[in-house]
Amino acid sequence: MQNDWIIITDYCDKCHIDTSFIDLLEENGLIDLRHEDNGAYLCTDQLPDVERYSRLYYDLDINMEGIDVISNLLHRMDDMQREIDRLHERLRLLGDTF
Repeated sequence: MQNDWIIITDYCDKCHIDTSFIDLLEENGLIDLRHEDNGAYLCTDQLPDVERYSRLYYDLDINMEGIDVISNLLHRMDDMQREIDRLHERLRLLGDTF
């Protein structure tokens, strides 16, 4: 699978956010950027996360530490949901054998 990349300055201009916000996200380990001679790039796969973080930061006035906690909790919830789905499938398969 090929990743598409977007120039950070272009993204920030279109979304009306500061490039320093993207830098903060990277510094806090919430996103990964690719740095090259002519600028920094964001993988388009990360855009939904950046948009969510942007809404938390700008609309709800949640600081970076709070965004990090929320992100970790959402990832844990996703992991738990996958585990629940897996267990439901196992129960369904066990029910079919009886």
